[in-house]
Amino acid sequence: MSDQDLRSWYMTYVAALEGRQLDQMDQFVAEEVTLNGHPGRRSDVVADMRSILDAVPDMHWEVQEVLVDRDRLAVRAINTGTPEKEWLGVAPTGKSFEIVEYAIYQVRDGRFVQMTNLHDSADVRRQLTSS
Repeated sequence: MSDQDLRSWYMTYVAALEGRQLDQMDQFVAEEVTLNGHPGRRSDVVADMRSILDAVPDMHWEVQEVLVDRDRLAVRAINTGTPEKEWLGVAPTGKSFEIVEYAIYQVRDGRFVQMTNLHDSADVRRQLTSS
């Protein structure tokens, strides 16, 4: 894929997340994938996404930057939401959060084969529990 094609493909992936179309993840995630440095399966990715969306139904990913280097993507996104169930060890309080997520991906044959996502969980907990 060209750099522009990879960017467009990634934005289609984000649109599927935003549309809660987790049944379409087979179009984006390889059956075998490395997740944050550990071997995993597409079903693990989907289960993790389901757990996030179950706890934070209004989760939103706003992509700020996408950098492409051959088969790799680096992404900076702003994540926002209001948990309705316990998430990251915090009971729902009605408070919302806004954090920066950094993600690094490797794509092969049109699917993620490596996915690494980083965000400051301590900052999320602080936002959700501050008075």
